[in-house]
Amino acid sequence: MVTPKPNETLVVAVTGAAGQISYSLLPLLANGTVFGPQQRIQLRLLEIPPALTALSGVTMELIDGAYPLLESIIETSDPMVAFRNADVAILVGAFPRKQGMERKDLLSKNVSIFKTQGEALSQVASRDVRVVVVGNPANTNAMVLSRFAVNIPPRNISALTRLDHNRACAQVAHKLGVSVGSVDGVCIWGNHSSTQYPDVIRATADGVPVLAKLGGAETVAEHFIPVIQKRGAAVIKARGLSSAMSAANAIADHMRSWICGDDKIVSMAVAADGSYGIPEGIYYSFPVRCLGRGEYEIVQGIEIDEFSKRYMDATKDELLSERDDAVSLLA
Repeated sequence: MVTPKPNETLVVAVTGAAGQISYSLLPLLANGTVFGPQQRIQLRLLEIPPALTALSGVTMELIDGAYPLLESIIETSDPMVAFRNADVAILVGAFPRKQGMERKDLLSKNVSIFKTQGEALSQVASRDVRVVVVGNPANTNAMVLSRFAVNIPPRNISALTRLDHNRACAQVAHKLGVSVGSVDGVCIWGNHSSTQYPDVIRATADGVPVLAKLGGAETVAEHFIPVIQKRGAAVIKARGLSSAMSAANAIADHMRSWICGDDKIVSMAVAADGSYGIPEGIYYSFPVRCLGRGEYEIVQGIEIDEFSKRYMDATKDELLSERDDAVSLLA
């Protein structure tokens, strides 16, 4: 199991390390926010060759940050170097969706990237490595990665839906005029895409159910769910760039919960195991309990009403379609 090692050093690999998200993420890794205030780390930073010059500037800033917990930094364009002995791998980098690209076009570009990275992780990373895929389409990229990371258990691989989870919690808090910390019981089901289902049916604020205060299920369907589903597009429209600061914070939250444990139920895209009728073979976001030491369990026993089932099935169907497209591309 991966566990904080106060007397040892944690090897952390980050891909897309010169990008916007990593620029906000790397200080959180280096200053103890993620793994704890006594956990020393070594960073392995992976980039494509054209971005290595920019990456050297990022490394300069990390050095100039004088982080006591940061022991060393390696810059590379070789996954075999970046992932060697990695305890944690944060896969931020992916081929970006460009104007006019269909989702299948995006898949075709990313299948080869995550096949290569899966093979490298399988060969040289720690056998207990914990991997989070951030680059989109994150759920299906995680599925592709798991097929080629043959030495890594599928449950050691996850995809990021904590950003969607955080967005949903923040919107509940904003609409009700309460603190985000008081919100509990929110979860994200399915794909990190516009089909995701941000579920607030059982959500509470200070222990009080929020559904009625949000206007009931119909109002939630019309005014709340679309805000979360389309939040990334709204950020791009407003700032001309995709979410970076909030994405980095969500990655930090995801890894801290997974490695160190969390009292609250959170959302992670993990290998489906049949829970809630979601078939094996896809990575689907569920409400999970993070037990620490890199372990989690899918929360069981949630009663799914017809309102929720429609959303959960729609995002499941999209993931199954993406899986089939990815498998055909691999073939």
